[in-house]
Amino acid sequence: MEITPAQLSRSRVLVVGDAMLDRYWHGAVDRISPEAPVPVVRVTREDVRMGGAANAAANVVALGARASLLTRVGDDDAGRTLDRLIAHSGIQAHVGRDPGLTTTVKLRVIGRQQQLIRLDFENHPPQDVLAAQTAKFEQLLPAHDAVLFSDYGKGSLAHLPGMIGQARAMRRPVLIDPKGPDYTPYAGATVITPNREELRQVVGTWRNEDELSAKAQALRAGLQLSALLLTRSEEGMTLYDADGEISVAAESREVYDVTGAGDTVIATLAAFIGAGFSARAAMPWVNKAAGIVVGKFGTATVSYEELMGA
Repeated sequence: MEITPAQLSRSRVLVVGDAMLDRYWHGAVDRISPEAPVPVVRVTREDVRMGGAANAAANVVALGARASLLTRVGDDDAGRTLDRLIAHSGIQAHVGRDPGLTTTVKLRVIGRQQQLIRLDFENHPPQDVLAAQTAKFEQLLPAHDAVLFSDYGKGSLAHLPGMIGQARAMRRPVLIDPKGPDYTPYAGATVITPNREELRQVVGTWRNEDELSAKAQALRAGLQLSALLLTRSEEGMTLYDADGEISVAAESREVYDVTGAGDTVIATLAAFIGAGFSARAAMPWVNKAAGIVVGKFGTATVSYEELMGA
């Protein structure tokens, strides 16, 4: 099933969750440190990109749909850098600042085209900050066709059940990129998009496809979800819903970097659902987008032209 730029341009997605700044230090590795058995990286280039919920919103915009981003950052250099990146991305920003919050930063050191180490800087937002975000969510919700919650476990979605209830009361589809071993806060959502390891943390291991299907469907029914989309790396994707299940094979591409691939998956799904497509109809395009983005370095987006040409 095809989708036109005009159809996607009418899709309005409200993205809520953990925005972060992705920093990359690229350099040459010529020797081992005399102080410890670790490589010495001579940094020659730095790169900054939007990460987390901001990357999900950027993926929505790259497809030609419209995205609003509701998030909180710290009143710090990283937050100001993230603000500038968002301002130039086409995202409609609703970014609150809080002096007690440290903007989440993931710093990756790259040598010889390989990630050598990642350093994370973060803290959790205070409850009064989250209350203000919930009030803003209620104000923004009516102007959007779908809601995407990007949960990176950084604490910005502590009031998630109430926001899901508000969205469903207004008949807005809710899509969630989940994290952690407890999915009960996601109850009532339309679709969640775990990968294999994330699902395994919740339902345990499985011995075969039948057991996987039974566990996925039991989780879906228990949480009262319309669908569960499982991303399976080289095995493609499987969608579990009330009609059963449907799978698509992975696009045959060289995998360069899976960083941010989950953002692309849920952003593409949200953009299509916001345009009126069902999860089943959108699934082949979601799979194509995932195949494209893993061939790119770091957090990245997929354009409409790339998707249609895949």
